[in-house]
Amino acid sequence: MGPQESVVSHPPRVLLIMPQQWPRALLRAELREQGYDAIGARNLSEAGRQPAEDPERGPVRLVLVDDAALTPEHEGLLDPLLARHGGPPAILLARAGHTAPRRSWTRVLHRPVRIDDIVQAVRAILAAPRDSAE
Repeated sequence: MGPQESVVSHPPRVLLIMPQQWPRALLRAELREQGYDAIGARNLSEAGRQPAEDPERGPVRLVLVDDAALTPEHEGLLDPLLARHGGPPAILLARAGHTAPRRSWTRVLHRPVRIDDIVQAVRAILAAPRDSAE
């Protein structure tokens, strides 16, 4: 067994925080198809219950937040959530013409946006396993 075979490699884990179930499910499915381990949450409170490090899946490496999840009651949970996960890059999916809430987003995508565009933004920040094998 060579040195690379003894190392357990987890697909890059992406946390999606999106209130709407169908868009979240479709994006999770597409990211998984592309080699990511996508997990979802309806809001920041639910996302906060995701473990910072999962021995079976590895750490969260990127967080994607739909601006609909940034309600006044939950918005204050974003920075602690990111800190708990080690400060991963964060993408904001914002409504057209909406000003992004203050924070240093790695990337802001404005609607209308296709799932492929979101996947490409994730891939630009976090290469999928199949990308690094090519």
